[in-house]
Amino acid sequence: MQGNTAMATGRKERLVKWLMARRSALREREIMRGRSELGMTLIEIMVVVAIIGLLLGTVGVVAFNKWKKAQVTNAKQVVKNIEQAIEHYALENSGKSCPKELKELVPSQIKKVPKDPWGEELVYKCPGEQNTGGADISSKGPDKKEGTDDDINSWEL
Repeated sequence: MQGNTAMATGRKERLVKWLMARRSALREREIMRGRSELGMTLIEIMVVVAIIGLLLGTVGVVAFNKWKKAQVTNAKQVVKNIEQAIEHYALENSGKSCPKELKELVPSQIKKVPKDPWGEELVYKCPGEQNTGGADISSKGPDKKEGTDDDINSWEL
Protein backbone atom coordinates (compact mmCIF):
# COMPACT_ATOMS: atom_id res chain seq x y z
CA MET A 1 0.00 0.00 0.00
CA GLN A 2 2.82 2.28 0.75
CA GLY A 3 3.97 1.84 -2.80
CA ASN A 4 0.62 2.89 -4.09
CA THR A 5 0.60 5.89 -1.77
CA ALA A 6 4.08 6.92 -2.84
CA MET A 7 3.07 6.48 -6.46
CA ALA A 8 -0.07 8.54 -5.91
CA THR A 9 1.96 11.23 -4.15
CA GLY A 10 4.42 11.30 -7.05
CA ARG A 11 1.59 11.61 -9.54
CA LYS A 12 0.04 14.38 -7.48
CA GLU A 13 3.35 16.22 -7.34
CA ARG A 14 3.86 15.89 -11.09
CA LEU A 15 0.26 16.96 -11.70
CA VAL A 16 0.68 19.97 -9.41
CA LYS A 17 3.96 20.93 -11.13
CA TRP A 18 2.35 20.53 -14.53
CA LEU A 19 -0.69 22.62 -13.49
CA MET A 20 1.57 25.32 -12.02
CA ALA A 21 3.67 25.41 -15.19
CA ARG A 22 0.53 25.50 -17.32
CA ARG A 23 -0.99 28.29 -15.19
CA SER A 24 2.24 30.27 -15.43
CA ALA A 25 2.34 29.86 -19.21
CA LEU A 26 -1.29 30.98 -19.51
CA ARG A 27 -0.60 34.08 -17.38
CA GLU A 28 2.35 34.99 -19.56
CA ARG A 29 0.20 34.64 -22.69
CA GLU A 30 -2.53 36.79 -21.14
CA ILE A 31 0.01 39.44 -20.22
CA MET A 32 1.49 39.42 -23.73
CA ARG A 33 -1.93 39.53 -25.34
CA GLY A 34 -3.05 42.24 -22.98
CA ARG A 35 -0.18 44.50 -24.01
CA SER A 36 -0.96 44.17 -27.69
CA GLU A 37 -4.73 44.48 -27.23
CA LEU A 38 -4.85 47.30 -24.71
CA GLY A 39 -5.59 49.86 -27.41
CA MET A 40 -3.93 52.60 -29.34
CA THR A 41 -0.96 54.58 -28.11
CA LEU A 42 -1.10 58.33 -27.73
CA ILE A 43 1.03 58.80 -30.84
CA GLU A 44 -1.33 56.67 -32.92
CA ILE A 45 -4.31 58.67 -31.69
CA MET A 46 -2.51 61.95 -32.46
CA VAL A 47 -1.72 60.77 -36.01
CA VAL A 48 -5.35 59.82 -36.60
CA VAL A 49 -6.58 63.17 -35.24
CA ALA A 50 -4.07 65.03 -37.43
CA ILE A 51 -5.21 63.15 -40.54
CA ILE A 52 -8.86 63.86 -39.76
CA GLY A 53 -7.99 67.53 -39.20
CA LEU A 54 -6.24 67.76 -42.57
CA LEU A 55 -9.18 66.16 -44.34
CA LEU A 56 -11.71 68.44 -42.65
CA GLY A 57 -9.57 71.49 -43.39
CA THR A 58 -9.38 70.60 -47.07
CA VAL A 59 -13.10 69.93 -47.32
CA GLY A 60 -13.85 73.15 -45.43
CA VAL A 61 -11.77 75.29 -47.80
CA VAL A 62 -13.36 73.75 -50.89
CA ALA A 63 -16.88 74.08 -49.46
CA PHE A 64 -16.31 77.71 -48.42
CA ASN A 65 -15.04 78.64 -51.90
CA LYS A 66 -18.06 76.96 -53.51
CA TRP A 67 -20.34 78.81 -51.13
CA LYS A 68 -18.78 82.17 -52.05
CA LYS A 69 -19.19 81.41 -55.78
CA ALA A 70 -22.80 80.39 -55.16
CA GLN A 71 -23.47 83.73 -53.44
CA VAL A 72 -22.16 85.63 -56.47
CA THR A 73 -24.25 83.47 -58.83
CA ASN A 74 -27.31 84.03 -56.64
CA ALA A 75 -26.76 87.81 -56.65
CA LYS A 76 -26.53 87.81 -60.47
CA GLN A 77 -29.80 85.88 -60.64
CA VAL A 78 -31.52 88.30 -58.25
CA VAL A 79 -30.40 91.27 -60.36
CA LYS A 80 -31.63 89.57 -63.56
CA ASN A 81 -34.99 88.75 -61.96
CA ILE A 82 -35.52 92.36 -60.88
CA GLU A 83 -34.53 93.54 -64.36
CA GLN A 84 -37.16 91.22 -65.89
CA ALA A 85 -39.77 92.36 -63.37
CA ILE A 86 -39.08 95.98 -64.40
CA GLU A 87 -39.55 95.03 -68.07
CA HIS A 88 -42.91 93.41 -67.23
CA TYR A 89 -43.86 96.49 -65.22
CA ALA A 90 -43.10 98.70 -68.22
CA LEU A 91 -45.26 96.52 -70.48
CA GLU A 92 -48.20 96.57 -68.05
CA ASN A 93 -47.92 100.30 -67.31
CA SER A 94 -47.57 101.93 -70.68
CA GLY A 95 -45.95 105.29 -70.45
CA LYS A 96 -43.73 104.35 -67.50
CA SER A 97 -40.35 102.90 -68.34
CA CYS A 98 -39.65 101.85 -64.76
CA PRO A 99 -40.97 102.32 -61.22
CA LYS A 100 -39.55 105.03 -58.98
CA GLU A 101 -38.79 102.45 -56.28
CA LEU A 102 -38.56 98.69 -56.25
CA LYS A 103 -41.47 98.64 -53.77
CA GLU A 104 -43.80 99.51 -56.66
CA LEU A 105 -43.12 96.06 -58.13
CA VAL A 106 -44.72 94.41 -55.07
CA PRO A 107 -47.09 92.46 -55.36
CA SER A 108 -47.78 92.67 -59.11
CA GLN A 109 -44.33 91.55 -60.29
CA ILE A 110 -42.50 90.24 -57.24
CA LYS A 111 -43.57 88.98 -53.79
CA LYS A 112 -41.18 91.19 -51.84
CA VAL A 113 -38.23 93.45 -52.47
CA PRO A 114 -35.23 91.13 -52.47
CA LYS A 115 -31.88 91.64 -50.80
CA ASP A 116 -28.59 90.38 -52.11
CA PRO A 117 -27.01 87.26 -50.56
CA TRP A 118 -24.99 89.45 -48.20
CA GLY A 119 -28.14 90.96 -46.68
CA GLU A 120 -27.85 94.35 -48.37
CA GLU A 121 -30.58 96.09 -50.37
CA LEU A 122 -30.05 96.38 -54.10
CA VAL A 123 -28.96 99.74 -55.51
CA TYR A 124 -31.68 100.94 -57.91
CA LYS A 125 -31.57 103.98 -60.20
CA CYS A 126 -34.27 104.92 -62.68
CA PRO A 127 -33.61 106.20 -65.24
CA GLY A 128 -30.28 104.48 -65.26
CA GLU A 129 -26.92 106.08 -65.88
CA GLN A 130 -25.62 103.04 -67.76
CA ASN A 131 -28.94 101.81 -69.12
CA THR A 132 -30.58 105.11 -70.11
CA GLY A 133 -33.68 103.40 -71.52
CA GLY A 134 -34.32 101.48 -68.32
CA ALA A 135 -32.96 101.11 -64.83
CA ASP A 136 -29.59 100.38 -63.30
CA ILE A 137 -29.66 97.62 -60.71
CA SER A 138 -26.62 96.70 -58.63
CA SER A 139 -25.64 94.51 -55.75
CA LYS A 140 -22.86 95.89 -53.58
CA GLY A 141 -21.14 92.51 -53.60
CA PRO A 142 -19.30 90.68 -50.82
CA ASP A 143 -17.55 93.80 -49.49
CA LYS A 144 -20.95 95.56 -49.07
CA LYS A 145 -19.55 98.80 -50.53
CA GLU A 146 -21.00 100.52 -53.56
CA GLY A 147 -18.76 101.31 -56.53
CA THR A 148 -16.09 98.65 -56.02
CA ASP A 149 -14.81 95.95 -58.39
CA ASP A 150 -16.87 93.18 -56.82
CA ASP A 151 -20.23 94.89 -57.47
CA ILE A 152 -22.72 92.97 -59.58
CA ASN A 153 -24.32 95.34 -62.09
CA SER A 154 -27.26 94.74 -64.40
CA TRP A 155 -25.52 96.38 -67.37
CA GLU A 156 -22.57 93.98 -67.10
CA LEU A 157 -24.64 90.77 -67.13
